[in-house]
Amino acid sequence: MTFFSNHNQSIGPARVIRRDFLRIGSLPAFGLGLCQFGNHRLLGSDKSSAKACILIWLDGGPSHLEMFDPKPNAPSEVRGPFRSIKTSAPDFELTELFQRTAQLTDQCCLIRSMTSPLGEHNIANHYLLTGYQPTSTLNYPSFGAVVSHLNPTQNDLPDYIALNDYRPTAGAGFLGSQHEPYIVKRNAQTGQLTPRDLTYYPGLDQERMTRRREFLQRLENFDQYAQKEGAIGDVNPSPGLSPQLEQAYRMILNPQTRQAFDLAQESPETQARYGDRSLGQCCLLARRLIESNVPFITIHNNDWDTHADLVLRLKEGYAGAKVGVGLIPTLDQAFSALIEDLKQRDLLDSTLVVVMGEFGRTPKINSTGGRDHWPRVFSVLLAGGGLKKGYVHGSSDRTGESPRDKPVTPADLACTIYKLLGISADTLLTTPDGRPIAVNQHGKVITDLIA
Repeated sequence: MTFFSNHNQSIGPARVIRRDFLRIGSLPAFGLGLCQFGNHRLLGSDKSSAKACILIWLDGGPSHLEMFDPKPNAPSEVRGPFRSIKTSAPDFELTELFQRTAQLTDQCCLIRSMTSPLGEHNIANHYLLTGYQPTSTLNYPSFGAVVSHLNPTQNDLPDYIALNDYRPTAGAGFLGSQHEPYIVKRNAQTGQLTPRDLTYYPGLDQERMTRRREFLQRLENFDQYAQKEGAIGDVNPSPGLSPQLEQAYRMILNPQTRQAFDLAQESPETQARYGDRSLGQCCLLARRLIESNVPFITIHNNDWDTHADLVLRLKEGYAGAKVGVGLIPTLDQAFSALIEDLKQRDLLDSTLVVVMGEFGRTPKINSTGGRDHWPRVFSVLLAGGGLKKGYVHGSSDRTGESPRDKPVTPADLACTIYKLLGISADTLLTTPDGRPIAVNQHGKVITDLIA
C-alpha cells in the first residue's frame, strides 16, 4: 500500500508493518498526491500578485504558426491553411480558429519569442515544466511540486492537483513523493472527471472512520510513551497521527472536499459554456478548485504532436468533418470560458493562467500535411496573476523560424512564473543527499510582462 510507505521519517518500517491492518481497513488505496503537508517555510503570498496557478499543458508541441503566431504574408507552405484575424488587443493577431479567445486578448499576455535547444519530447517538457535542462544526476521538481513544498495551504485538499493526467516531468523530482500531484482522471465509462479514493470502503461510514482515526491516534500516542520508557526498541517516536494520514482522513470526512470535485453543482449554462469535452471539464473543475484555495492545478491535454494531417487534427478533429471538435476550437472554448469565469468571479487578478507545450512546429508544412518538432521559436499564452493585459512580448522572424527580438528561455519563463507566485528564485531546496539547489538558477524575470 504505497500511500503508507515510509515517506515521513517519524514512521519507521516496523511501525508501518504493525499498523497496516488498521490503515488498510480505514482508508482506500490513496495515491501519493495526498501527502501534501510538511514542515516547510510558508512564503508571504500576500506580497505576490498571484495566489494560484492553472497550467494548461498542450502535450506534444503545439504549432505556434497555426495558433498564436500567424504569418499571413509568408509563402503558403509557411503560413499554413488558416487565416489570421484581429483581436480585442492591438498586435495580438491569432488564427481564425480562436474566435472566442480573440474577444479576450485584452485580458491576456503572449510571448512569441520562446526559444529552447531541446527538440525531443521528454527532455523538452522537462525544461518547460521545471525551468531546468535535464541531467542524468538529478530529477528537478516541477512548478506544482515546488509550490506544494514551499506554499502549503493546510486545507483539506491537496496543494497540487493534476487533471486528466500529467507528465512524469511535471512531478515532484527530488522533493519526494509527498509532493507528487493528486491525479483526477476522466472515467472512461461515464465520461466524467472522477476523483479517486473519496468514497468510503464498503461497510464503512463516517462514524466508523472517525472511531478508527481516534484509535490510530491513541496507538501513535502509545508508541511515543513506550519509546520514552524504552519499551519499543529502536523505533522513532511520533508526536501523533502523521500529517499525510491526517489529511487523507480529512479529505474523506469533509463533504465540502467531495463537493469541490462535483461539476453537477454548476448550472447547465455554465457547463455548456465550457463544453462537454475533457479539456472543458478540466478547466471548469480547475476554477472550482481555485475557489477551494488549491494553489496549483495542471491540466494535461494530449495529441498536439501534429506531424501529419494538421487540418484534421487542429480544426476538424477525429469525430468527422464537423468544425468545432478539433484541438484548437476545443482549446478556444475551454480557455475563453475559464478566463471569462475567473474574471466574473474576481479571481483572474489573483490566478495565473499559463497555456504552453514543450516546443513549436517547423516553419514549413511537410509532405504529409503536418509540421515537425521546432524548439528554436514558439509561443506561450498567459493571463491574470499580475501580468500586463493585451501585451505581446517579443516576436519571431518573418517565417516563424527564429526569435527576432526579446528571446525568452524556459528558465526565464520559470523564473517569472515563480516571481508572480511570490517565490524567490534564490530560495534553496534540499536534495535527499543534502545538496542545496535554487528554485531557479539560470533564468531572469521577464519584467516587461509584469504589470
